[in-house]
Amino acid sequence: MKKLINHPDEVVSDMLQGFVSANPQLEYFKEVEVIAKKIKEKKVGLVSGGGSGHEPAHAGYVGKGMLDAAVAGNVFASPSPDRIIKGIEEAHMGEGVLLIIKNYSGDIMNFGMAKDLAELDGIEVDYVVVKDDVAVKDSTYSTGRRGVAGTVLVHKIAGAKADEGASLKEVKRAAEKAIQNVRTMGMAMSSCIIPSVGQPGFELGEYEIEIGMGIHGEPGVEKTTIKSAKDIAQSLCNKILEDYDYSNSEVAVLVNGLGSTPLMELYILNYEVAKLLKEKNITIHRTFVGNYMTSLEMSGCSISLLKLDDELKGLLDAPCQTPALTIT
Repeated sequence: MKKLINHPDEVVSDMLQGFVSANPQLEYFKEVEVIAKKIKEKKVGLVSGGGSGHEPAHAGYVGKGMLDAAVAGNVFASPSPDRIIKGIEEAHMGEGVLLIIKNYSGDIMNFGMAKDLAELDGIEVDYVVVKDDVAVKDSTYSTGRRGVAGTVLVHKIAGAKADEGASLKEVKRAAEKAIQNVRTMGMAMSSCIIPSVGQPGFELGEYEIEIGMGIHGEPGVEKTTIKSAKDIAQSLCNKILEDYDYSNSEVAVLVNGLGSTPLMELYILNYEVAKLLKEKNITIHRTFVGNYMTSLEMSGCSISLLKLDDELKGLLDAPCQTPALTIT
C-alpha cells in the first residue's frame, strides 16, 4: 500500500487538521471530527457529513452560501450520533437546523438519532435524504437509491435559500425540490484502498470497467471493456434520461471525478456530455467539472443533471465561498 499518511488510524484527524490549516476561517473540533464556520450567522443552519474518503465532501462545502458544519466519520463509515450532535450545536443559531443526509443505512440511523437527541435539548431539527444515483434500486449500503455527487448541488441550493433568511420549512422545501430534480450515474475504472484495510476493495481487469458502481465500491449494473469517452457519456446520460424527463429544459451539469481521473479526461467527457444534451434539446445553464465527491484514489467519474426552474436557477447562481466551491 502506497499512501501519503502517518498511520492508518489517524488519517481522518490528520486530514482535517491539515484542512483547517489551509482554511483558517473554519474551526475543527478534534474530539468529534467536526468542521464548522467560525463566524456564525443568524439563519437556518445546514449540516451534512458521512464517511471520510470522499474529499472535498463534506468539509470542503462549509462556508458562506453552503454548509455551516460538516461531520466526518471514519473512512467509508458513518459518523456517530455524538459527532453529529456537535455539528448541529455548532450550526444552530436559533432558526433551526436542516440535516442533508445521503441515503446510506448508517447515515440514516445515526443522523436520525442525533436529530432526536438534539430536539430533546430544544433545537428544532429537520432533514432531507438525497437519493440521486439511478444505477440500482438497492445496494450494499442502502435501502433504495444511493446518495452520491448530486448531494453537492443540494448543499448549494439549500445554502442559498438559508442565506435568503428563509425559514426551516422553506429551506427544506428548496432542498427537496433539488433532490426531486437531480439524477446521477457513475462508473469506475479501478478500485481504491481503505488505509486500515491495505488492499483493494474489488478487482477490475486491465481493460475492464464497471458501470454504475457506487462511491464505496458497491456493485454496479454491468462490467464491460473500456470504451471511448463518447460511449461512456452516452451510457451514463442515457441511464439518467431514461429515469427522468429533462426534455426541453435547462439543467446544471456536474461532471465529477472519483479521485484519480485526470482533469483532461473529465473535460473530454464533459465535451461529449454537452454535445449529447444539445442533440436532445436540453440547455446547459451551468457546468461544474472536477473532483466534488471522490472515492479515495478510485479512477472513474459520475455525471449529475439538475433540472432547473427560475427558483433553482437563482439559488444555484447565488454567491458562495467555500474551500471546494466558489461562485461570485
